[in-house]
Amino acid sequence: MSQNTAQGLSVEASTKSRPMPDLNHTPRPRPRRRRRPWVFALCAALVAAGALGTAFAFTSVNDTQEVLVVSRDIKRGETIEPADLAVVRVSVDPALTPIAGSQKAELEGSRAAVDLWAGTLLTEQAVTDSLVPGEGESLVGISLTPGQMPAEPLYSGDVVRIVTTPGDQGEVTDGDPVTVKATVVGVSRVEETGETVVDVAVPEADAADLAARAATGRVALVLDARER
Repeated sequence: MSQNTAQGLSVEASTKSRPMPDLNHTPRPRPRRRRRPWVFALCAALVAAGALGTAFAFTSVNDTQEVLVVSRDIKRGETIEPADLAVVRVSVDPALTPIAGSQKAELEGSRAAVDLWAGTLLTEQAVTDSLVPGEGESLVGISLTPGQMPAEPLYSGDVVRIVTTPGDQGEVTDGDPVTVKATVVGVSRVEETGETVVDVAVPEADAADLAARAATGRVALVLDARER
């Protein structure tokens, strides 16, 4: 057998062994992947979280307001200058009464009613147009135990009465107790003794007598109605 004949037989055998394609065969579509339910749940949760975050950020921005803060320490009675204050935007507790940033220029020439520390909000109670004590008044400090004053917190501007209490023997006279009307200027607590020191402004004529009575510890403070 010649070499050409052998090659022809080899090609014919190879052709016979290879399957012929079926021209009428339709290819099967690939099966679709089944999406897992937890994937949809996760996507929905992420979308909801994003929406809530956006709503919270929008609400937080809209709840803020421009208010005044103290930019340097100001002692009680000192004149407030525009450079002493700064305007910031913060979210303010409804219980507070901060001064709006738009009123910065209007405060020029006002005085600090209490000691003001840098970084604190400036409230209406912290500003006054007059010196303390004013003309014809004196400032008297009274040290009181918890039993000599109401549990209700005292604030600058509260109208109070300082009343003489019975002596060591508990004697009570028939006459009315000595009473001095006063206005609270400042309140501070002495941690070592648990007592509270209340600075009150009183008429000059009553200052000496009140100071002498307060020194004995035989006084009590009465808070009158705040409604005027």
